[in-house]
Amino acid sequence: MRSRDAARWRAIAPGRVNLIGEHTDYNGLPVFPIAIDRDVRIEFRVVDDPVVRLDSPSARFAPFAFQLKRPIEPAAQGDWSNYVRAAARGLLEHGISLKRGIEGTVSGDAPIASGLSSSSALVVASALALLKANGVDVDDGAARGDGSRAMSRLELAALMARAERFVGLEGGGMDQAACLHGVEGHALRIEFDPLRVTPVPVPDGWRWVVASSLVRAEKSAGARGRYNERARQCREALAASVGAVPGGQAPNSGNRATNTAPAYNDLVSAADPGGLLRRVRRILSPVLFRRFRHVVTEGRRVALAEQAMRDVNMHRFGQLMVRSHESLRDDYEVSTGELDAIVGVALEAGAAGARLTGAGFGGCAVALCDDSTVAPVMEALTARFYKPRLGGPPTTDMLFVAKPGGGAGVQEM
Repeated sequence: MRSRDAARWRAIAPGRVNLIGEHTDYNGLPVFPIAIDRDVRIEFRVVDDPVVRLDSPSARFAPFAFQLKRPIEPAAQGDWSNYVRAAARGLLEHGISLKRGIEGTVSGDAPIASGLSSSSALVVASALALLKANGVDVDDGAARGDGSRAMSRLELAALMARAERFVGLEGGGMDQAACLHGVEGHALRIEFDPLRVTPVPVPDGWRWVVASSLVRAEKSAGARGRYNERARQCREALAASVGAVPGGQAPNSGNRATNTAPAYNDLVSAADPGGLLRRVRRILSPVLFRRFRHVVTEGRRVALAEQAMRDVNMHRFGQLMVRSHESLRDDYEVSTGELDAIVGVALEAGAAGARLTGAGFGGCAVALCDDSTVAPVMEALTARFYKPRLGGPPTTDMLFVAKPGGGAGVQEM
């Protein structure tokens, strides 16, 4: 293996905690996450051969290697190399020439299979490492006058969202956008079609307690089918609701328009949301109606939560988090008994709000606290949730305070 030079680099990509707006991104609706101060890191050197060779200090992740040439074939389902392969495949299909490769080690402190987007962080870190190896800079999208190659963060986020579907998940674009656009001390309103990211300052004194349910949420494996099922049900619900929603036209109505159904984005701003839901309920099956109701009401909660944060209204933001969790539990059916228990304990201990974060089916919950309630909430969770299940206190990967952090990047070691 020929080394291009002796320099060593570190690609760093943060995880994220979604504050509100769950299962809305793949329906074209905004989300409201924070990038967090926990990340995935690839320490690498550039090699002259088009190959990726990576290992991990964790025994559960076996070393792997693959060639940077099309087509890049997947490894077995659930294999961690598929996230790196997804990044490389996305870049190649986008027309990026990957003549040089990387070899190195993947590490980090973003909890794995916890609904905190460690998988997307690995995809983004891999892409950044490969772009660095091949002389392509990632910037804010400003025009460059020196003739050097560059890709904007928005372009890369959209590209990696598509690329990650290589692992078989019908996801949206929240995770990659949050990872690349994190701003310290800020939440992010992320919109789609086109992708846009707006930082929103998190008020001083707002604290985000993250608590693991102790149930793994591996979207590349066990939870993938249920996640993809929800995405299909949302599409089916929207298509079946034509004629009951504003702007919709029933088949054979005589209207020649080819676009007969509005998007979910049109429905979130409906003047009469209650009337909309009553009309749609008469058309959809009970399951599809519940999925439809979650998407529409959750989309409205995102806008209300952003305004509550701008107004420094912690009580209102917390109420919206609770409504979000109830909808995810009852209408979207992605919560678990463990996540419900965490939310209940946190609220009883004084949290302003709490909800599951991420896709659900396990993973983590997030609770909104202030400086006076952080310790009581964490103590209550330790005593009432973790000790009965673990026989002792949780580790720092299971229960911690997440800070809104900066976005992904590459630095020389």
